[in-house]
Amino acid sequence: MCGIVGYVGGNNAKDYIIDGLKKLEYRGYDSAGIALQSENGIVVRKKEGKIANLEALIENEKLYGTTGIGHTRWATHGAPSDINAHPHMSQDESIAIVHNGIVENYMDLKKMLNEEYGIVFKTETDSEVIAQLISVLNKGDLEKAVYDAVAMMRGAYAFGVIAKDEPNKIIAYRKDAPLIAGLGKGCNFIASDIPALLKYLDEIYLIENDEMVICTPERVIIKDKDGRELKRKVLHVNWSLEDAEKDGYEHFMLKEIYEQPKAIKETLNRRIDENDNITLDGITLTKEQLEDFNKVYIVACGTAYHAGLVGKYVIEKMARIPVEVDIASEFRYRDPFVDDKTLFIAISQSGETLDTLAALREAKSKGARILSIVNVVGSSVARESDDVFYTWAGPEIAVASTKAYTTQLVCMYLIALYMGRLRETISEEYYRSILAELKAAPAKVEKILSRASDIESLAKMLYNRSNVFFIGRGLDSAVAYEGSLKLKEISYINSFAIAAGELKHGTIALMEPETIVISLATQDALFEKMVSNIVEVKARMAHVVSIAKEGNTKIEETSTETVYIPQCADEVSPLLSVVPLQLFSYYVAREKGEDIDKPRNLAKSVTVE
Repeated sequence: MCGIVGYVGGNNAKDYIIDGLKKLEYRGYDSAGIALQSENGIVVRKKEGKIANLEALIENEKLYGTTGIGHTRWATHGAPSDINAHPHMSQDESIAIVHNGIVENYMDLKKMLNEEYGIVFKTETDSEVIAQLISVLNKGDLEKAVYDAVAMMRGAYAFGVIAKDEPNKIIAYRKDAPLIAGLGKGCNFIASDIPALLKYLDEIYLIENDEMVICTPERVIIKDKDGRELKRKVLHVNWSLEDAEKDGYEHFMLKEIYEQPKAIKETLNRRIDENDNITLDGITLTKEQLEDFNKVYIVACGTAYHAGLVGKYVIEKMARIPVEVDIASEFRYRDPFVDDKTLFIAISQSGETLDTLAALREAKSKGARILSIVNVVGSSVARESDDVFYTWAGPEIAVASTKAYTTQLVCMYLIALYMGRLRETISEEYYRSILAELKAAPAKVEKILSRASDIESLAKMLYNRSNVFFIGRGLDSAVAYEGSLKLKEISYINSFAIAAGELKHGTIALMEPETIVISLATQDALFEKMVSNIVEVKARMAHVVSIAKEGNTKIEETSTETVYIPQCADEVSPLLSVVPLQLFSYYVAREKGEDIDKPRNLAKSVTVE
């Protein structure tokens, strides 16, 4: 969602803030703005659209200030516009704020501020309330005013504040939305996410829930909700600036697709010793604890949810424990059957997905043990879990997830194998055979990527179709959902995924000449069934593109085109079969001329419900 950057130091804050905002473009936004403390008070400039529009606005202005805050907005309250863009100023122009999240009771606060203080609001946003509220509460102590404002606000948010009368200071507060503080030399920063600061520093503080951070050029102070100063361990960031750059690729998404062999290898190698034993970081689950669980819940959103569907299959197969997969936004609203005999697995790339975080807290309150799979060290989901299993994907900048998904799959395989071996529900021979398949996966993904030009040619031929269906059985149906999501996310084509056996229960009515059907047929045990389903849609003159394992050439008899993946065990096929679908989505969107890394209406980190 929205991106926040703040700088306080000895140089012109404008340059640092604009550069930091560009590094946060992947979060999704529809306007951008900056506020600087200048000799003449606080100067605010903001503009609807891309950061380039903001740069054009201020290009000929000599804006200068050594303290400032900036923002990329993703509209929730009020349409995208210059006036609704952040930063927001108080009526007396003494306070400027940037805000990520939602103030749920903003209408009540707005009414109070108008009736009691005569405040006239300029925008349709909930965020302006924060600036106006802090301003009327500020009696010469900005920290106290922020604390008093927070006490009156309900919601999930992170915000940064600068004040006309308190130069060289930024105050920020976090409640259920991401916030970090960066430690520079002669300067300090606040930001929503690490990539904003990678160019300037490698030491950060992770700001916890209900904490205030006070930044001056000399130091960063963290306080709890009662104003007590806290000691916080410095986190050294091991991401390089190159990790967050395109490195010669046309788009971040393409770069991240090609980074998957390395990411899969990294995620595997850090968990498997020379004797092929799996070590799950700090996870301390014992055989007795596993035996005591009567159910596993996997809860996630979007792409992570699709990884959870694969996780259900492999955990049930290998560990013989019932698994339920749920969409995080639905989980806590149906009073789920969760207790102290439940293992709750949360999957989130960012570790800040609000729906997943809320579901985690619901499960934890009912006594469940929480195991999270996340990519971002120290994120909210990670910090609130009993056990954390990190993917080693590195920073993922494109909104459409690729390498985060495949590393999440690797984590699910390792957890399932670990649990199965500990519970003695799989043989040693099976354990080692699947482990060998996983170790071979990076090279097999590289082989698929070496044939990317074939997928590109296919995309050039089919990019202008308006409806695409994805079908599969077993694990292939889970991959079909992910392939469909990728296509609709970045190409805006109306794509639809369904378990192939369900076609005849309604969906086949939509088949007509030249409808594209992408058929996944990588499960050996279900291959003949899939061929029958392909025949069904081909009889309706559909254009069928099939994904199959090398050697299964019979599929060509019933398909219009066939894409092959290397031979592998059925269980591991999702790691391979998803790659052609990622490439197809990318090349289709490129042919259509879409903004691939920043698709419309979408954000990388979804920190609102």
